[in-house]
Amino acid sequence: MKLMTGLLAAVLLLAGMGASHAVVRIADDRGGRIGTYVDKYQSLRSSGETVIIDGLCASACTIVLGAVPRDKICVTSHASLGFHAAWDFGANGRAVTNPEATQMLYSMYPPAVRRWITARGGLTPRMLFLRGKQLTALYKPCYLDAQASASRPASH
Repeated sequence: MKLMTGLLAAVLLLAGMGASHAVVRIADDRGGRIGTYVDKYQSLRSSGETVIIDGLCASACTIVLGAVPRDKICVTSHASLGFHAAWDFGANGRAVTNPEATQMLYSMYPPAVRRWITARGGLTPRMLFLRGKQLTALYKPCYLDAQASASRPASH
């Protein structure tokens, strides 16, 4: 029965994507420069590809939430989004919060994500993690978990 459920989930996932749409999987992305991610995700948005978040997507990686339409993003049970204030290197080489870049980053997020961040104190140097039920309340599940569990041998 598990095998049939997994196969059905895989068929529905593939049928929903269509032949011309590829999938981009985010699994361990700790972020980087905001501009790099803005460019990367603008071309991803234009491509119409589906984004599967299947692990850590932190810092500038989270810009995907505002750049790619919500109906083109799904999350697995392993998905974890990490948000924090934008920063630059200060004169002494230490990280210094950049208020303008932080506001720009915050404005890129969809309203529901902004509300979630605001309810937890806003973007600060401390990392905020959105995962589990809170994440699946905002983004649809990918159903890859059912496929993966169906392909594992049952343990007795």
